Amino acid sequence: MRFMHPDGSTVHLGYCSNVHPAENLDAVIDQLARYAEPVRERLEVDRLGIGLWLARGVVTELVADAGSLTRLKTELRARGLETVTLNAFPYAGFHQEVVKKDAYVPDWADEGRLQYTLDCARVLADLLPDDAERGSISTLPLAWRWPWPGERAEAARRALDRLAVGLAGLEAWTGRRVRVGFEPEPGCAVETTSQAVRELGGLDPDRLGVCLDACHLAVQFEHPAAALRRLADAGLPVVKLQASCAVEALDPADPAARAALRRLAEPRFLHQTRTATADGVHGVDDLPDALDGRLPADTGSWRVHFHAPLHAEAAPPLRTTAGHLARVLAGLLEPLSADCDHIEVETYTWSVLPEPPADLARAIAAELAWVRDRFTELGLKEDRS
Repeated sequence: MRFMHPDGSTVHLGYCSNVHPAENLDAVIDQLARYAEPVRERLEVDRLGIGLWLARGVVTELVADAGSLTRLKTELRARGLETVTLNAFPYAGFHQEVVKKDAYVPDWADEGRLQYTLDCARVLADLLPDDAERGSISTLPLAWRWPWPGERAEAARRALDRLAVGLAGLEAWTGRRVRVGFEPEPGCAVETTSQAVRELGGLDPDRLGVCLDACHLAVQFEHPAAALRRLADAGLPVVKLQASCAVEALDPADPAARAALRRLAEPRFLHQTRTATADGVHGVDDLPDALDGRLPADTGSWRVHFHAPLHAEAAPPLRTTAGHLARVLAGLLEPLSADCDHIEVETYTWSVLPEPPADLARAIAAELAWVRDRFTELGLKEDRS
């Protein structure tokens, strides 16, 4: 979906396909028919944005075989779908039985991560609608924080410089600009916007910036206005926003809250958990660690990296950080100028909820409708042309 901002710019809204398992092109195309097109029909729009997650094997095929790329473009167009952004954070196997820290492999010190991202950019340059100003790609925030010795950090920095050069060359060759956003995440080498400024400052702002994930921002107890101001002051563009919510337990010592949290402690994804105390934010790498006593439960609320549905409040005594997300949207889309033009709903955890939805397309459509309502409140107008 497209929206006109009061400043005259176009803001793109879509959902991320990493909610669907797809490790080959046939599976990617199947999900367009099974889910993306029904989502569009439920929203009663002629055009729906979809942020594709394309595993390494799929990207390799699309780069090597023009016929495969044409097939994907044809399917998108036939189903009323458009792609302006890719999620290149997971490399492969994002829906295997156990993902956990495999989601951060390979990292940016590995040549494979650079080549995968550049290949994604080549694919996206071909998928972009003719009238789209630019494309965006989200990627991991360098690496998991440990082990991350100095020599690997230096190798990653060199890779980012090469990435910027590669993206500039792609634009010169195709006429299409693609930007890459590094996504701060709890537990990684870049967890917060302050760390993003320190680790990513000085990069080419025309090619590289930050992908903000609102769930991650909330888990780290970052205040939206301060975080956005920090990035702007450092000249780090917000290339993309992933519209997402965390789960919060206001009283993690409450037996009912702990019982509800235990239902979320599933084995596939990592659920980093944080609490804010008088001396800062403290946390553990996974929810079971917190529940086993490694995180204080008597100093304040816990926020959990579990992407919760945007449109539905969690059952008490838990809640979501939807209010925090609304403030992030308001900060990025304030009336004078849109500071981000690619917004992507990214609730990839539907399948591991204690009660997964019977109709996934309906659930995704409801999330997009929730964001559309927030856009309307902020003065954006849906472009149905």
